[in-house]
Amino acid sequence: MKNSIAHNEVFSRRLKTARLAKGLSQKQLGILAGIDEFVASPRINRYENGIHQANIEIVQQLARVLEVPLAYFYAEDDDLASLISHWAKVDAEKRKAIIALIAPSSSESE
Repeated sequence: MKNSIAHNEVFSRRLKTARLAKGLSQKQLGILAGIDEFVASPRINRYENGIHQANIEIVQQLARVLEVPLAYFYAEDDDLASLISHWAKVDAEKRKAIIALIAPSSSESE
């Protein structure tokens, strides 16, 4: 149960960070994610405060609107979350360079 609470806290923090970075109000985000306009603001507020957990379909819609990969919401490490959020915007050549930089080389593993 404690692990579930920790994941919900991570999700809540990431959701609010991404929403603010996009300059959206809670209501705007909710409406863009397909939530009824009359409950959009309180619903997003409850997600951000950890009162309710969003189902995967809603999280996918939130990720689409906020232009972040789904995994961003669940990365416990802030640096990893930042890398995930930027990954989709990096071209293939830069991705290869990043992977080469962080992956152990075959000579190191021998």
